[in-house]
Amino acid sequence: MKPENKAQEVFRRVETKYILTPTEFKNLLETIAPFVEKDRYFKATNCSVYYDTDARYLAIHSMEKPLYKEKIRVRSYNVPKSLNDPIFIEIKKKYNGIGSKRRITTTLKEFYHYEKTGELKTANPQIKAELDHSFSFYHLKPALYVAYDRLSFCGKNEGDFRLTFDRNVRSREDDLKLESGDRGDKYFDRDEIVMEVKALNGYPLWFARALSQLKIYPASFSKYGRIYEKRLGRAKAPSLSTIYRNLEVEALPEENLLLNRLYA
Repeated sequence: MKPENKAQEVFRRVETKYILTPTEFKNLLETIAPFVEKDRYFKATNCSVYYDTDARYLAIHSMEKPLYKEKIRVRSYNVPKSLNDPIFIEIKKKYNGIGSKRRITTTLKEFYHYEKTGELKTANPQIKAELDHSFSFYHLKPALYVAYDRLSFCGKNEGDFRLTFDRNVRSREDDLKLESGDRGDKYFDRDEIVMEVKALNGYPLWFARALSQLKIYPASFSKYGRIYEKRLGRAKAPSLSTIYRNLEVEALPEENLLLNRLYA
């Protein structure tokens, strides 16, 4: 298994998503089995609470497939059993296909203290300053709980190549606390699996051949955005201009407004 730095707080990589049927998932795993191994954190239930504006600006912006987008979430691996369990506060950004993630490791107790007071003990004041700016700029509040059961693999000979398979994607809009369990409404009707391919230097030949052989193609899929869209149903989402007014910022083109915050 590839070594992993448990204290890693900054990630940068190209991420590509695919939606697999259960049969495609089984066939792909059988095909690539000689080339991959279990990741250090092979099996876990990823639990997240996404933060957004009252008008759900970040969700709506994500649905529009922009050049740049970002998400703010609090994440745990499996359901926390106490307020002293470790969790991660994450800022996830994507610009022109390149994803970056910055996170602070803390506890639920410390995070709830941060929500109330803005105070947070961390060895990385730069990420803390960026979190402060996001919470202040967007007036963030808990918006959606999302959980899924993840399997993680890495290439045996490719240190920067990682595959994750997310099953049983589910969500809820009530009781938005990580410690409240991982119940939720299922997103997929036919038990589809979300595969994320994470790499910086392109796909290994064996993986590209497997995708070609099985006729598996990329699909645009943002869990938070898509779940919000499904929950919205036929109701009309607020326009971006309305959201700009709610944020009390000038209605500039979205790239001009948001790119000036990229990697702040």
